[in-house]
Amino acid sequence: MLSATCHCGSVRVSIPRKPRSITNCNCSICRRYGTLWAYYKQADVRVEAAEGATASYVWGDRHLAFVRCTQCGCVSHWQALKPGPGARMGVNARLFDPAALGDVHIRLLDGADTWKVLG
Repeated sequence: MLSATCHCGSVRVSIPRKPRSITNCNCSICRRYGTLWAYYKQADVRVEAAEGATASYVWGDRHLAFVRCTQCGCVSHWQALKPGPGARMGVNARLFDPAALGDVHIRLLDGADTWKVLG
């Protein structure tokens, strides 16, 4: 199990294993957040935060909620608003110590235009 926190430590995210790859998406929100996403089944991710320690932002087609710490503002993850069986979520890999992730491949997703993986 790997764990990480937001900058102030109010939000802790734990994942079962190092990700196989990390996604750098250039869509309008991800490029502004500066996130790198590691994807897991929602049931495999543990997010710990006191009540009121997080806030969500929902936009566009209203399928995803982007969650951030209310104290330091770090985006910790996104989650499906209507998760079904096997639903996945994105965990912001930038919260983890780089040494814990090692040399995980970073792929570029063209979320701004084609929604194709470019590398």
